[in-house]
Amino acid sequence: MSFFKRCTSMVLCSLMVSLPGMAETPAAKKEVAGQINAMIPAATRNSQPAKVKEELDWNDLLKTEAAGRVRAGLTDGSILSVGSNSELRIVQHDTASQQTSLEMDFGKVRSQVVKVTKADGKFEMKTPNAVIGVIGTDFYTSYEANRTTVICYKGKVMVTPTGNAQVSSNSGASSSNAIAVSAGQMVVITSDVPPAGYKATDTPSDVLEASLSATAIVENAPVHHGHLLRNVLIIGGVAGLGLGLGLHYGLQGSSNPCKANPSSCG
Repeated sequence: MSFFKRCTSMVLCSLMVSLPGMAETPAAKKEVAGQINAMIPAATRNSQPAKVKEELDWNDLLKTEAAGRVRAGLTDGSILSVGSNSELRIVQHDTASQQTSLEMDFGKVRSQVVKVTKADGKFEMKTPNAVIGVIGTDFYTSYEANRTTVICYKGKVMVTPTGNAQVSSNSGASSSNAIAVSAGQMVVITSDVPPAGYKATDTPSDVLEASLSATAIVENAPVHHGHLLRNVLIIGGVAGLGLGLGLHYGLQGSSNPCKANPSSCG
């Protein structure tokens, strides 16, 4: 065999040996963000039915329907409580660098955030017309009908309108383009600019209570229970029947002079 043929054979053999390794593509590394701690169906993770204790990774999309809610625990100890008819994407959550980015296209979520201690750390929630930045706090965010509503329960939240959005109501303190919202305060950002500008308003107690209720998941409630609605209706019906009977006998007793004053009837 000539020298040229031997060299060609050697090159071909080495290529054949290396081809299997070349064909193998390393699997993409998962970046774990947390897990689902509790939920009320119907809810999905990346368009698949969500499950309790299921792992959450970067860029995962959580979506709930009218009856669904999800509580997610992040790896740094922060808690996200997603209300019904909501969509939340966990774009990034890096515990070591304290870099967290969330996006909500619609719906409502309560965020109980562990304190950010690194100078370059951040925890941001983005809606289509606002960016909410926190250092460590407890707050509520909703987005619907071109309106972002932010309520702070504890700590302080910085809310910045994006694009052409403006503040329509505000009980926080404005500084440049950002609004500092402290505990018990609320701000509303809208893409539909009000003709009279924004007005300062306090946060009514019923609004605070409604926001907490909208994202709560009752502890010890059945997670996967197909008859939840039926049980609620039955309990409501029994309570209504008891109330009706109580009113009936109460009214009957008040209309009977003997029952109202037994001594007058001997």
